[in-house]
Amino acid sequence: MAMKHRAGATLALLMTTALLVAGCNGGDSEAPDENELYKNPVTLTWWHNASQDGPGKTYWEKVAKDFSALHPTVTIQIEGIETNQLQRTRLPAALLSSDPPDIFQAWGGGEMREQVEADYLKDVTDQVKDEVANIGSATEIWQVDGKQYGLPYRMGIEGIWYNKDMFAKAGISAPPTTFEELNQAVAKLKAINVIPIALGAGDKWPAAHWWYNFALRACSVDTLKKASVDLVFDDPCFVKAGQDLKNFIGTNPFQPNFIATPGQNDPTSANGLVANGKAAMELMGDWNRGTLETVAEDPKALTKFLGWFPVPAIAGSAGDPKAALGGGDGFACAKNAPAECVEFLKYIVSPEVQKGFAGTGTGLPVAKGAEAGVADPSLKSILEATSGATYVQLWLDTAFGSTIGNAMNDAVIAIFAGNGTPEKVVEAMKAAAKK
Repeated sequence: MAMKHRAGATLALLMTTALLVAGCNGGDSEAPDENELYKNPVTLTWWHNASQDGPGKTYWEKVAKDFSALHPTVTIQIEGIETNQLQRTRLPAALLSSDPPDIFQAWGGGEMREQVEADYLKDVTDQVKDEVANIGSATEIWQVDGKQYGLPYRMGIEGIWYNKDMFAKAGISAPPTTFEELNQAVAKLKAINVIPIALGAGDKWPAAHWWYNFALRACSVDTLKKASVDLVFDDPCFVKAGQDLKNFIGTNPFQPNFIATPGQNDPTSANGLVANGKAAMELMGDWNRGTLETVAEDPKALTKFLGWFPVPAIAGSAGDPKAALGGGDGFACAKNAPAECVEFLKYIVSPEVQKGFAGTGTGLPVAKGAEAGVADPSLKSILEATSGATYVQLWLDTAFGSTIGNAMNDAVIAIFAGNGTPEKVVEAMKAAAKK
């Protein structure tokens, strides 16, 4: 991505509920003339990451259709694109072109700062004040220098999805709360010839998230906050994260050929292994419930065996054991998108649309009043854990920005492939920070 890199801001969420309500900083964006809205035919192009047939993709199609029914002058052309391809390839190229999509997936943080500095995004501060007040401080991830450039529709922490039946068969009486207990669970599952943990390292980020969580446990909250702002990675905890990861990989917890396995594309992906009873666990975010359903041979069976627990603590580590890694999904409008784009963005995060989103099982909503739509037991567990987290660290590749994030992920993957080192991860991050 041809952008100048600067510090990315991370959000420290002290969550007393999963749906926080707070104020926001004002901006200098100009609100459109309401008399001009919906007067002339407009076509909006919308890129999102619900690329697979399933409840998420179906719901977004409904949302677009409902909005057009309310506003007949607006036509919405949708394209669902797999996350890795969208974030790393399609979107950067489109934003560089003269014809980007009008509304598209946005993850906030340092990545959004880069996009703002490149003048790609529409400042929506003045138009979305009510929505920001309803959603609360989670919207800060989609702010740059106090101005709002997008809105989230999903927010939650990640953890470990697991097969309760396999745990019972292996004699694991309760979900692990420490990594020592997780290692014991891995050993018990291997003893009954079950793949303990499915990993889609072929898509890089699912594997990199293991390093992120080891960093969350090895580094203090203050260290992570400072690193996210200053982009300085001198603290030895970052090397320790790689050492802890390397030791964990050494226990052989993953399936054969995990380095080439996709994350969540089809029944052969890591996601598919868990969904179809071929692996016991997977580290993934709150959106995973819906993704599992799309790759499951028997989606109804998921309700019977699927469970979730927070990433375990590491005894004696400097990190806060109650801290969690998390983030969300949101949307932003291209700078020259029509005013109707902002109206559609506001519609997506309205309480009723958010309640419907919650019902898809593809993630936790952000709008106050929409939490009533969360019915799945695993998602309710995530909602409770999100509320109980003392600190939520934004995904590190998003917090640090794409320049550092891509270099970091590549270096972490090298550890999984057996040709990288903990030190080289930090060296790659430092080198990228200088670009």
